[in-house]
Amino acid sequence: MKTYDLKGEIRADFGKKAARSYRREGLIPCVVYGGNNENNVHFVVKNSDVRNLIYTPEVYLINLVLDGKPSMAILKEIQFHPVKDDILHIDFLHVFPNVPVEIELPVRLEGLAAGVKSGGKLSLDMRKLKVRALAEKLPQELVINVENLELGKSIQVGELSFEGLELLNAKNAVVCRVQLTRAARGAAAKGQ
Repeated sequence: MKTYDLKGEIRADFGKKAARSYRREGLIPCVVYGGNNENNVHFVVKNSDVRNLIYTPEVYLINLVLDGKPSMAILKEIQFHPVKDDILHIDFLHVFPNVPVEIELPVRLEGLAAGVKSGGKLSLDMRKLKVRALAEKLPQELVINVENLELGKSIQVGELSFEGLELLNAKNAVVCRVQLTRAARGAAAKGQ
């Protein structure tokens, strides 16, 4: 999994008034939620420092340096302004080497499906899947081979397995499918 370096400054002021003043300075209020009986840490980061972390389909393991103290974290949640689309607040989750984390990973389909060769259309229904795993076992993306996927068939979460990962989505949720197109339906009707 790719890593992203992020520096922040611990903040002492809390509440709406303090958050507004930080935002006016171009800073984003953040929290890293602890674990293993650690306290939550409130800090601020520069808006420009998180742009490449947020506006990308990639998922990163974050090397977080707060006032010179390094730690590992993952992005948990981002709150945006409802009208201006500015970042209001970011939540991080502290990552420990021996504790599994829950995170959504992007799905990438690989290969040309047999159903597509027959005139169908490949549809990706779930762009991300929620997984639980140790941080060092997390891949950059979940690759699914679709070469054997026939016309009208689908791949569900329960049919997938990845080494070292536990999939947390519903087992009957459809990840991808090959749908029958109008042109393929018309050709099948003429052939009868």
